[in-house]
Amino acid sequence: MDTNQPYRYIVESVTKAGARFRPSDWIDRISSWDATFRNHRLVYSQRLHPAIINGQKVLAIEPTLKRDNPQMFDAVMNFIRRNNLKMHIQYSDGTLEDYPSENDSDQPSSPKQLQIS
Repeated sequence: MDTNQPYRYIVESVTKAGARFRPSDWIDRISSWDATFRNHRLVYSQRLHPAIINGQKVLAIEPTLKRDNPQMFDAVMNFIRRNNLKMHIQYSDGTLEDYPSENDSDQPSSPKQLQIS
């Protein structure tokens, strides 16, 4: 796998200003947009789902969501932008880097190990 390609996007429950984002179940709510019900249970998709990184619950967005359902991808990205949430790109080796904001250049910063808040 080319390590320059994003493995997935990671969104924290923290705003760029450092405040905890509420409601606390927002990750589950957003993940349910692409979930299904099987055997009377909610099953999150592989494209949009909760994950745990460094003990913190985060939203994981797989790049296939943009390809398979661009409208949903845009809706998720708009939610993230509107609420000023911290977002990262995670590569296949686990390296995280900040996702560029609208005010930054189109290119992400050089990869570095980030500590999820």
